[in-house]
Amino acid sequence: KQRYQRRVRGSKVVIAYEPVWAIGTGKVATPEQAQEVHAKIRNWLSENVSSDVAGSVRIIYGGSVNAGNCGDLSLQRDIDGFLVGGASLKLDFIQIINCQQ
Repeated sequence: KQRYQRRVRGSKVVIAYEPVWAIGTGKVATPEQAQEVHAKIRNWLSENVSSDVAGSVRIIYGGSVNAGNCGDLSLQRDIDGFLVGGASLKLDFIQIINCQQ
C-alpha cells in the first residue's frame, strides 16, 4: 500500500473501463453492470492505495456510449464520465457532453 501512496495523486489520474465484449461491437453494458465494475475499481483503489485516492480518481466508462444511453449511465454513483469513440463524430455528441448537467 505504501508504494502506491507515495506515487499516486488521485486528482491527476483517470481510469477508463470498457468491457472487452463492447469493443467495436456497438454493445453497451447496462448502467447496473457498469456501476458494479466501477465500484469494484474504486474499492480496489481504496483498499490498495487510499480512500483519498479512491475518492479523487476519475473512473470513466467507454463502452459504446451514445446520446441514447449516456443519461442512465451518468446517474451511476461511480461513473465519473465517458470515453467516447465513434459517437464523438455525430451531431448528437453535444447531448453526451451535456448529459451530466
